[in-house]
Order: sequence, then structure tokens, then C-alpha cells
Amino acid sequence: MSYIDVTGKTEEEAINSALAQLGMDRDDVSVEILERAKSGFLGMGAKPARVRVTYGPDEAPMEEITAPVKPAVTEKKEEPKKEQPRPQQPRKEQPKAKQQPKQSQPKREEKKPEAAAPETPVQDLPECSDDNALRIAAFLTGLLEHMDSPAAVKVYEEEKGRYKVILEGQKLGALIGRRGETLDAIQQLTNYAVNSGKDKRIRIHVDAENYRARREASLESLAMKVAGKVKKYRRSVTLEAMNAYERHVIHAALQDVKGVTTYSVGTEPNRRVVVACDRESN
Repeated sequence: MSYIDVTGKTEEEAINSALAQLGMDRDDVSVEILERAKSGFLGMGAKPARVRVTYGPDEAPMEEITAPVKPAVTEKKEEPKKEQPRPQQPRKEQPKAKQQPKQSQPKREEKKPEAAAPETPVQDLPECSDDNALRIAAFLTGLLEHMDSPAAVKVYEEEKGRYKVILEGQKLGALIGRRGETLDAIQQLTNYAVNSGKDKRIRIHVDAENYRARREASLESLAMKVAGKVKKYRRSVTLEAMNAYERHVIHAALQDVKGVTTYSVGTEPNRRVVVACDRESN
């Protein structure tokens, strides 16, 4: 595991400077803030921010540690076959060797959020055609025409005052955008247009190709992986900038994980989640 210490006027500037020096992306490193920037008084006493950026092969310990477990077990199975004089003693010791890696495998924690990822069963609901649904469909149809998208609009009412819109079609990646940015923009525009001038607001969620559920499962898996790093190396990790909903997913995924705590830093749209050691629980 390697690291570099970099300074900058702000924490963000120091992190970007380190990434530029290493030629790496934000997801490939772990960041520890050593000293926060201080503005001082009238320019006097100002101090730059100092961060430590850790990188290298050890930054993916979850996969590397568990990988050698299986071959170690298979080698022990071959040894008793060759040693005929002592066939019973190695067989009694083998089950103990198998149980220890299975009980301590960290990958079991990563699989939990994927299995618990919620999906709204809109297929079980009939398409909605009330006044709100008609306004939603009319606005989105016009918006998609301006975007030269052939996607079809289907509106479902999950509960009173809450609607889910599914955009259906082929190759909708352009409507989703990088990490859902375009889809979020479409959702915000739809909420603003449909609720404009109305006394009672409704909530509209727009999805395409089941992106929301897949993104949520990916964030929960990321949260568990980062929590494993934080507990092992006892260093805080600052995640990439996320919107309010994605930060909520990270906080919720780790709220019951012992040994770690989460909090947010920065201002929108660059607000980030920090996963840190919970020293009170140790």
C-alpha cells in the first residue's frame, strides 16, 4: 500500500492535485484529511489543507484476502489420499479448517444489500390515467420529442400523491446519463412542470431500464466494501460527491454496521459522505 501527502488551499483542491499526480480516478483511492484549511484573520495565520491519498494493490483488500481460501482447502483434501498410514487424523482436523474461513469471510456482508435491494412492483399495478398522470405523460412526451428519443412513457400510481414513471424503449443510456445525471434532471423538470401552480404537490419518480434499483444496490455494495476498509485500516474514507438521495442510501446501509459511523461534508452539489471509525463502539 502506498500513499502521498498533498497540500492545497482547500481539501478539494488538494485531492484533485493528488489525483492529477497519480493519474487515477477518485474511486481508485482512499482519502484521509490530515489538516483542514484555515483562512486566518485578514490573511494572517492562514493554513493550507493537507490530505493523504492512499493507493496501490492493497486498496482492494476484500477480494485479495478471500481469494486464497478455496485453493488452501483443496490442497488439504489431496494430502490424506496420499498418506495411507494416517487416514483418520487429517480427516478429523479438516472440518475445523473449513469452518474458520467460512465464518470470517467478509464477502458475506457485501451480499446482504444486493439481496435486500427493493424494487417497486409496478408490473402488478394498472397504468394510471387520472388528471395528474395525463399531465405527466403529456409533459414527458413533449420533452422526449425535443430530445429526439423514441422512449414510451408509462405512468403508475404507487400510492396517493406518488407516481412512478417508467420510460421504455431500446438503448436508453442517453436518457440515463453518467451516473443517472440526465435521468435526475428529467425527474426534476417533470416535478417542477407538473406541480407548477398547484395547491397540492405530488411526487414523481422517473426510471428507465430499472436504473434506480441497480444504482441503489451498487451504492449499498460500495458502502459495505468501504466500511470493511475503514475497520481494517482504521482510516476515514471520503466518497465521491453524491446527491441527497444517494447519500441517504449510504447512511442507511451503514447505520447498523458496528465499528463505523457516517457523516456528510461540503456544500451542494459537491457534498460527500465520510465513512469513519466509530471509536465509541470499540
